[in-house]
Amino acid sequence: MISAIKRYAFRKFKESEVKLHELNYLFWECTTRCNLNCLHCGSDCAKDSAFSDMPIDDFLKAIDTIETNSQNFTVVFTGGEPLMRSDIELCGRELRKRGLKWAIVSNGHLYDEKRHISLLNSGLGALTISLDGLEYSHNWLRNNDFSFKKVIAAIELAATSNRLNFDVVTCVNQQNIDELVQIKDLLVSKNVKAWRLFTIIPIGRAVDNSLLSLSDFQFVSLMEFISEQRKQKEIDIKFSCEGFVGNYEPLVRDSYFFCRAGINIGSVLIDGAISACPNIDRDFSQGNIYTDNFFDIWQHKFQPFRNREWTKKGQCKSCKDFKDCQGNGFHNWHGDKKNVLVCHKEK
Repeated sequence: MISAIKRYAFRKFKESEVKLHELNYLFWECTTRCNLNCLHCGSDCAKDSAFSDMPIDDFLKAIDTIETNSQNFTVVFTGGEPLMRSDIELCGRELRKRGLKWAIVSNGHLYDEKRHISLLNSGLGALTISLDGLEYSHNWLRNNDFSFKKVIAAIELAATSNRLNFDVVTCVNQQNIDELVQIKDLLVSKNVKAWRLFTIIPIGRAVDNSLLSLSDFQFVSLMEFISEQRKQKEIDIKFSCEGFVGNYEPLVRDSYFFCRAGINIGSVLIDGAISACPNIDRDFSQGNIYTDNFFDIWQHKFQPFRNREWTKKGQCKSCKDFKDCQGNGFHNWHGDKKNVLVCHKEK
């Protein structure tokens, strides 16, 4: 249980964070091209994107408007699949020249030894790779018969670098929910130190696939699994930041739920739109780097993210946990926005 004192203290902490709104993470949706066709893709990317990759110089102009403590700031390349671009290293070196840290979120399919060395030599500081089950279940979700072997090879490479802040992320669904112990053992055997687990929000391609969403019983079993594994301390395991989970809060993550979208997390999307996490509904975009000063937008807009009273409607309206949840993760507000898509607390 979360004590009343801890609840109050964390609420005050969140209030101060919102007031300060220091930009700590900036996602760059550097491409919407992808080499896979995953069943759960939230952005519905394709091999042949409707958008051209954003030129590096355009992105760097937005970066150069930002005034922040470089030690507390990281640029995260996402997509699509960032490694579809051959010039990631060039952008990484430009960021390092500016004293900025950078990271990549990848499906691992193109992460071979040559690219591993090239990225490290360009200053890559953090890497997240997705592993979504044992061989069958991973390849099923990734819609590719060779993805598992490619990902395992990528994980083995990444784990050899002591200076790389590396973790594995897993989308827990009905196909892999019973494999979690085996996946954990596999990761430990590959010398992986950190593992984040998340569940599906019904957006993008995930809307109509019933095998992707966990039942309430399965979700509770996931919380119990994470809680138990955290006690064993074989691997740094946690539930992702996607939603408020009630009494499981102190058991499944390092800190209580806090959706930092638009508070500490921003993004530059493929078309130049300025927003928070890339999976958030594009209607929440706050400006565009081609017409606006990025940092001015960050400082003076983002009101829907920083005052979330507007989410107090539908099933959230009378919820006793609203002050702690505040409408759950922001990417739950897609479509008509009359109600939250998923309430983790009620599972």
